[in-house]
Amino acid sequence: MTDAVEADRVVHLVASDWRQAPLSAADHALCAYAEKLTRTPYDMSEADIQALRHCGFDDRAIHDATQVISYFNYINRVADALHVELETFVRPWEQPPEP
Repeated sequence: MTDAVEADRVVHLVASDWRQAPLSAADHALCAYAEKLTRTPYDMSEADIQALRHCGFDDRAIHDATQVISYFNYINRVADALHVELETFVRPWEQPPEP
């Protein structure tokens, strides 16, 4: 299996169920943090931050990750609320590129 094929397989696993993807402990912790911040932001606690620190993330990395996760949550909600249509020139990621 080529590196590109394997990378694509992992991307699809992360997108469909990150828990099944072969991720490092740090990536797993970051995905758990992102999911919790997205689904139940009111339940975030110091324990969530400590879990990331335990995996080697410093405060700057945690801050940056929180900003990126929050921005994607924000912009997706804006697009959903305003019924923004997807660009027609962007190929859906699940479709293979044309030769």
